Amino acid sequence: MPDNVDLKQLGFGGGCHWCTEALFDHLKGVTNVRQGWIKSIAPNDTFSEAVWINYDSKLISTETLVKIHLLTHASASDHRMRDKYRSAIYFLDEREQESLISILNRLREEDGVNYLTQVLPFVEFELNNQEFLDYFKTRPEAPFCQTHIHPKLRMLMQRFGKHMQDVRG
Repeated sequence: MPDNVDLKQLGFGGGCHWCTEALFDHLKGVTNVRQGWIKSIAPNDTFSEAVWINYDSKLISTETLVKIHLLTHASASDHRMRDKYRSAIYFLDEREQESLISILNRLREEDGVNYLTQVLPFVEFELNNQEFLDYFKTRPEAPFCQTHIHPKLRMLMQRFGKHMQDVRG
């Protein structure tokens, strides 16, 4: 691996993992996106839809990833499906936890939004069934993709264009 690469890992959950997978797949610097379910420690020890990503922090910052995550799901509203769609950022070690909490608190203040997103320790990941992986890549014309994923990708292209790979549709 070249010296100029700084690979890190994080999990993101909050909305449908088909959407989350497609959005993170289109970010420059994100090298791998796995779609499935993540669980943390009690009381968040049930699996919730999420993605686990690898990214090069020299190409895309953790703060940019968090901003994109907060903008692309219902991160500020509580709803009855919160167990299935837990709004969370999952970390591997305590240094990441401190940094993520700091980023999230700064964005709460800057945006004037009370994000419900939690910063949680990663415990376990379970990959989705093969037939649902790469959902957007394999079905870009599907009604779900047209209704939910394409509009989010267009919004990200407008707001985070320099961080986006080519988006068609």
